[in-house]
Amino acid sequence: MKTLGNIIWFVFGGLFWAIESLIAGLICCITIIGIPVGIQLFKMAGFVLWPFGKNVKEKKVTGFKTVINIIWAVIGGLASAVGYLLTGLLFCITIIGIPFGKQYFKMARFILTPLGYVFE
Repeated sequence: MKTLGNIIWFVFGGLFWAIESLIAGLICCITIIGIPVGIQLFKMAGFVLWPFGKNVKEKKVTGFKTVINIIWAVIGGLASAVGYLLTGLLFCITIIGIPFGKQYFKMARFILTPLGYVFE
């Protein structure tokens, strides 16, 4: 079932959001201070491409990473999170789309503070 979910996900938005995460990661890697966020966005792109069957664990973030998360949230995270939320709402219009909408809601939280999660 997860294979079918991943294929449908890829076709109906997964590829678009993975490309968006890759581009944002490349932009972040231009600056030295943005490299940690860029690396997390590359990992996020892989997760966004095939989300079903993968796990994400929350980790405690302190110090420098907290500051970077705040800077990212203000500069690019909030806009991306709103995009994920709106896409999730569109999918939740139909009963069949609800599992996909839930995935988008989960990813909106991840994209807002990318340094607080480990993608497996």
